[in-house]
Parts: sequence; C-alpha cells; structure tokens
Amino acid sequence: MACFEPVIVAFCCRYCAYAAADLAGSLRLEYPPGLRIVEVPCSGRVEEELILEAFAAGADGVMVAGCLEGDCHFQRGNLRARKRVEHLRQLLQDIGLEPERLAMYNLSSAMGQRFATLAREMVQRVTCLGPSPLKRRDETL
Repeated sequence: MACFEPVIVAFCCRYCAYAAADLAGSLRLEYPPGLRIVEVPCSGRVEEELILEAFAAGADGVMVAGCLEGDCHFQRGNLRARKRVEHLRQLLQDIGLEPERLAMYNLSSAMGQRFATLAREMVQRVTCLGPSPLKRRDETL
C-alpha cells in the first residue's frame, strides 16, 4: 500500500476557498497532486448527490470548502453546506464507509497557506484509510 496516492475531490467556493487555492498556487506552496479542485459558485450549491457522485466516480475522499462562517457571499450557503456534509458523514458511517473521507472547511481568500495545509492533512488522513472500497481498480478520476 506504499504506492497508494489518494484522489481527493475538493469542491471550492469561487469567492474564498478557490481564491485561497489559487493563492497557494501563486505562492508556490506544495500540496499533493491527487487533489482535484472543482470551482463552484458557493459551497451551498454542493448538493449531497454531487458528493456521493464523486465517491461513486472513484474519489477516495471529498473536501467541501467555503467562505468563513458568517461571511458567505450568498448569506447562508456555507451553513447549508456544513449541514449537508454532517448528514452525509453520518450516512457514510451507516453504510460502513469511514466518515473521515469527507470534510468541510471554511477559508477566506487570503488563506492560501491554510488551504495547502488542509489539503495535505486530508490526503494524509485518507492515505491512512486506504483506497475507497467504492473505487473500482480500473477507475481514475
């Protein structure tokens, strides 16, 4: 299992988390290459089905990253996202999949260093869990 490199799908809101990821890149901060960043208008637009679809498509883990709480550009989108993530973490546990494979983070656009740190921590956590049991061996995201 030493050669296992997890694939993490990161749904990032346009105004804060995606901007933080962009800043991390501009600052040449390293984070694992298995991170697949998906820009969304708001973390509140990330429906449960989209997260489950990422797992079904072969993701080993999923991050949802939005604006800082109380600072969402769409008022309460990040709060809705947090509720969805909490609900799905319980659902994952109920079906026997580790809830640690799914996480919600809140960032400002100036938190490039924090984004890179969170990405590395997420990849490390999922690496310890191993490949997703939902992933077929011939699948690649």
